Amino acid sequence: MIDSFINYLEFEKKSSSHTVLAYRKDLEQFLEFVSVSFGEEDILFVGHSEIRAWVIDLVENQLSTTTVNRKIATLRSYYKFLLRSRVISKDPTYKLKSLKNPKKLPEFLQELTISSVLEESVYEENFEGQRDKMVLEFLYLTGVRLSELTGLKWGDINLSEKVVKVLGKRKKERIIPLTNGLARNIISYQKVFEERFSKVSQSDYFIVSNNGKPSYPMMIYRVVRKYLDIFAQTSKRSPHVLRHTFATHLLNKGADLNAVKDLLGHSNLAATQVYTHNSLEKLKAVFEQAHPKA
Repeated sequence: MIDSFINYLEFEKKSSSHTVLAYRKDLEQFLEFVSVSFGEEDILFVGHSEIRAWVIDLVENQLSTTTVNRKIATLRSYYKFLLRSRVISKDPTYKLKSLKNPKKLPEFLQELTISSVLEESVYEENFEGQRDKMVLEFLYLTGVRLSELTGLKWGDINLSEKVVKVLGKRKKERIIPLTNGLARNIISYQKVFEERFSKVSQSDYFIVSNNGKPSYPMMIYRVVRKYLDIFAQTSKRSPHVLRHTFATHLLNKGADLNAVKDLLGHSNLAATQVYTHNSLEKLKAVFEQAHPKA
């Protein structure tokens, strides 16, 4: 019946070849486990206890939570297929629960590190150098997403009001204030932009490649990594790390959580609350250092 299930994935669900291969491998591994451990050669006669034993074995072999949950999902899909096909009358995965994924705190840069990136890096005075500096400054000082930066146009920036209009997820617009320093640097960037190309119009993209074409994700990644590699000690050196840094530094300085939520364009507060863990760690460190009874 494994072959029938694989055919169902390939031809009815139109699953990718990668998914089909992963499902087949998971099922073959499971069948091997129950055969060796319980002497059961037919996967159709496997019950909840055997499945649970396999999950325990996977965990004991130190497979990641993500991998174990994927294998659980494979079994669920397989037995639901058998149930719909009326090959079995009861789903042995009915009571099977996925493992809880440990919450990973977002990585961010320390204030001294991001200051070094922005102030000590050597940015050439030409368009490319000033464009790269603007990419890093804008990501850190506004907290915009990568897609929001690549889609930004000069017409979205209001220097007289010192604000930028950003089109976020689900086409939701939000307004983000610009610091005085960033506003001044945008003016400087505009000068080298116009020297390289021509006078900017409202419809021109804010960040462009060296030949004037709109920027794209991999280009922004390369710019960020180029400079973070020099100073940053974090394992991740992506544009999103600068967004995490923006949010964490605001909360560390006492910013209201709802205000940070609005600045980031989150639809609910839960998405923003992950950054409070980093702030709490800083508060704990200050408490332990300063409190006489700590």
